[in-house]
Amino acid sequence: MTINGKFPGPMIRAKAGDTIHVELTNKLHTEGVVIHWHGIRQFGTPWADGTASISQCAINAGETFIYRFKVDKAGTYFYHGHYGMQRSAGLYGSLIVDVAGGEKEPFHYDGEFNLLLSDWWHQSAHEQEIGLSSIPFRWIGEPQTLLMNGRGQYNCSLAAPFSSNYSSLGKCTLRGGEQCAPHILHALPNKTYRLRIASTTALASLNLAIGNHKMVVVEADGNYLQPFEVEDLDIYSGESYSVLVRTNQDPTQNYWVSIGVRGREPKTPQGLTLLNYLPNSASKLPLTAPPVTPKWDDYDHSKSFSNKILALMGSPKPPANYDHRIMLLNTQNRINGYTKWAINNVSLVLPFTPYLGSIKYGLKHAFDNNPPPENFSSNYDVMKPPINPNSTHGNAVYMLNLSSTTDVILQNANALSDNVSEIHPWHLHGHDFWVLGYGEGKFRDGHDEKKFNLKNPPLRNTAVIFPYGWTALRFVTDNPGVWAFHCHIEPHLHMGMGVVFAEGVHRVGNIPNQALACGLTGKKFMKKN
Repeated sequence: MTINGKFPGPMIRAKAGDTIHVELTNKLHTEGVVIHWHGIRQFGTPWADGTASISQCAINAGETFIYRFKVDKAGTYFYHGHYGMQRSAGLYGSLIVDVAGGEKEPFHYDGEFNLLLSDWWHQSAHEQEIGLSSIPFRWIGEPQTLLMNGRGQYNCSLAAPFSSNYSSLGKCTLRGGEQCAPHILHALPNKTYRLRIASTTALASLNLAIGNHKMVVVEADGNYLQPFEVEDLDIYSGESYSVLVRTNQDPTQNYWVSIGVRGREPKTPQGLTLLNYLPNSASKLPLTAPPVTPKWDDYDHSKSFSNKILALMGSPKPPANYDHRIMLLNTQNRINGYTKWAINNVSLVLPFTPYLGSIKYGLKHAFDNNPPPENFSSNYDVMKPPINPNSTHGNAVYMLNLSSTTDVILQNANALSDNVSEIHPWHLHGHDFWVLGYGEGKFRDGHDEKKFNLKNPPLRNTAVIFPYGWTALRFVTDNPGVWAFHCHIEPHLHMGMGVVFAEGVHRVGNIPNQALACGLTGKKFMKKN
């Protein structure tokens, strides 16, 4: 899927405080579409969040919908489809917000690069959807290629001459004009560059490294960090980072930029491009093999990186106490023979009427009004496959009090297979949250919270939960609306791995009718007319 004929879609660039105005026309003949502005909190414009069945109706074929919203915070963001599995089909692009005029970043750099990372299958997203919703469950397998800014190579490797890992693929013969030719990073020696990295992968957790170069991490999800130096960094779907790179190596050489799969046994070759030291030719390959991605299941490496991420001094601190705590157990289950993901044994199936409209107008039959479970059985063994794997569908909403502090404890568990617990990056719409900490095994109330970092936890909009572990988050319900909170792995969300939070919907202003012209709200407007 392309936007204005481009893949990825055009970069949108603005300054903090700007209002972005996008007119989105759906020229897909057979399906609806919405666009989510990932990381933009949508204060005062919850209908512009771009989540089908939550903040708006899908935009029908031939229709135009106007997204108009303010970007209040500088940072590295992106946008993507949020209907069906359209992100898997390539519906995404970069969104960069620079500091407001007269403001300065808390770090210096001479130039900037942007890398939007993704994964790519040769089968269509529709084929993947059908397989996920079949009995027996059919998985199309790992992606064929990793992409940087929409470009990657298949069945050949730029690094074939340098490594036995790639020699079986053969060398890519590229002249530089092909659509699949890598997006080269052209740099001058002895300069400092900001590398903006965002991951819109549908499945893959990635690790990025630059041969012979260290990186200083300075921003995550639009929030400044206490700078720290790394040789490689893990990035999960939905996350974004800025790193500073100093071009202080041998100026007569070029250097590999490499991404590889983490958290799953990698059956997809590393994605590669070059850091080209000018005036060297971009066709001059480095003398050595690309950096080796850490072993896919070296979770200690991943946890070490995550624990180094701390807020810059002077950043907002979390409230010392919470008003409300929700425990969310992540499990794989079965419903009538179908394989699903569930949260507290409920697999999310979105309603026909967007929650924002049905709650605002009191349409109580649009979704299940019973409160969803806020905890799971204390006897549940997170280390073993479930004894009773059967689950239920649901679409109830967590109704949160406005201006309160909510803690969410994400608890990972064993999937249906023996000794398998997958990585899940969770993304919250409408808010940033503080990541208070990570832990092993089952969260112990009153014990593990003593480990929470309340001094300088990072503000994020996406956080990972490691296999057989827990992640603790805290946020303030300061944004009236209805907000998705879900695993950012596309097939997992499609199979029900998400929940919905609502807060202060009575405070939401006039919602454009076009956002709600479907389901029960659509009928309401028609009767009124």
